[in-house]
Amino acid sequence: MSRDIPLNWFLYFAAASFSIGLMGVLLRRNAIAVLMAIEIMLNAANVNLVAFWRYGIPAPNEGALTGVMMAVFVITIAAAEVAVGIGLILLCYRRWQAADVDRFDSLSG
Repeated sequence: MSRDIPLNWFLYFAAASFSIGLMGVLLRRNAIAVLMAIEIMLNAANVNLVAFWRYGIPAPNEGALTGVMMAVFVITIAAAEVAVGIGLILLCYRRWQAADVDRFDSLSG
């Protein structure tokens, strides 16, 4: 008897967390909350990558940790996205004195 968690549990968890992140992006007005919701969506993608790596059958010429390496790349890209996003939010906050995404409607100087 195997004591591993079935793959579908990971997929349900990833789908639920991606849905929560998507609802956060669509419904929240605070720019910081929208960035956090995007991070939740990226973490759901990471859960899928690692779960399919763990339960999948590797190709003959594939490396040992392909899914984990892809997840590390996603984490790196997410960190860069947060750094750029926070910088943009700080610049917009200085201009409009608000972190409300509805107020960021003008791109002119």
